[in-house]
Amino acid sequence: MSKNAHTEKTGNGVATITPKQAWEMVQTIPSAVLIDVRSSMEFLMIGHPKGAVHIPWVDEPDWEPNPNFVRQVRNLLLGGVICIQGECPPILLICRSGKRSLEAGEALVKAGLKNVYNIADGFEGELDDQHHRSTLAGWRHDGLPWEQC
Repeated sequence: MSKNAHTEKTGNGVATITPKQAWEMVQTIPSAVLIDVRSSMEFLMIGHPKGAVHIPWVDEPDWEPNPNFVRQVRNLLLGGVICIQGECPPILLICRSGKRSLEAGEALVKAGLKNVYNIADGFEGELDDQHHRSTLAGWRHDGLPWEQC
């Protein structure tokens, strides 16, 4: 998959892709980094994409944006060592429904990182009419690999 195929770029420099496109990128671009930005409890109890690294954007007890988020992502990228001529591997961000991951992506772009992707509909997608998740869209809805602690 071409990294620009079927993406929607927002005015903030973050591209939005579907969960299936994200999984395809992870499979075809070995250097791609899949980061789950949900809270620790969500990551552990609800489950997460197989192979995802957990770096929360917002977490307990304060539920404020993680002031170390950008640094933690840079550390994951080995401080930029794995970036070649300023081009870092794809950074794929996922949350519950695609909103927090977009905010986290905006923070990364603002800090100068490129090749940042938000996974639309996140891990569970939006609520259906019965207030259930994973029935309309999202990583689990699409039958993509996930695990639970």
